[in-house]
Amino acid sequence: MTKEDLQPVTESTPPRKHSVFLVDDHTMFREGLRQLIERDPDITVCGDAADASAAMEGIQATRPDLVIVDISLGGTSGIDLIKLIKKEYEEMPILVVSMHDESLYAERALRAGAMGFVMKHEPAKTVKAAIRKVLGGDMHLSEKMASSMVGRMMRGDNEQPDSPLEALSDRELVVFRMLGQGKAVRVIAEEMNVTIPTINSFRNRIKEKLRLKTSTEVMLRAIQWVQDEKT
Repeated sequence: MTKEDLQPVTESTPPRKHSVFLVDDHTMFREGLRQLIERDPDITVCGDAADASAAMEGIQATRPDLVIVDISLGGTSGIDLIKLIKKEYEEMPILVVSMHDESLYAERALRAGAMGFVMKHEPAKTVKAAIRKVLGGDMHLSEKMASSMVGRMMRGDNEQPDSPLEALSDRELVVFRMLGQGKAVRVIAEEMNVTIPTINSFRNRIKEKLRLKTSTEVMLRAIQWVQDEKT
């Protein structure tokens, strides 16, 4: 034992900060969320990205304690990114913070591997509470959404969905949204890195599930839905 070993400890080791990685295609929102998170001394933002590819690179480099993901990302969806993250990092907690309807996306996000969902219009204290719950290993949903999911489980799977869009698969819903944003089939195929016939196949399945007669009706329905989400 050295003389230094006998010296009393005068300073305690500072607590380790929780690290959070942000994935959102809006720069201003990422910056605002970073400022909100870093108001707490024990949480820091270790990186951010606007798309799935950059997100995976950043996550590999920083190995955060929590990843916050939006639903809409350039070239893919947040749901696909969640699945990719969980495939590579099974134990990594993920929280979805999105403007999109919780009733349509929260259950999809949980099935993909997320541990919580909070909408962007919620108060800052709600967003911070969701972050801390997921960091602590708990799940976060709004009371309304949690009650809805429990009720659906108790009633069984035979009940008709609240919205016809719930019948769409995750990928079909991505295509439907892009159609509603006015994107051409060719552009959608490029952004999703698939062929044009694949997108046409998605569109045909959407048409069947929503009981629409033509591709034009699919487009008009998609545009109306995207507009309704903005109001």
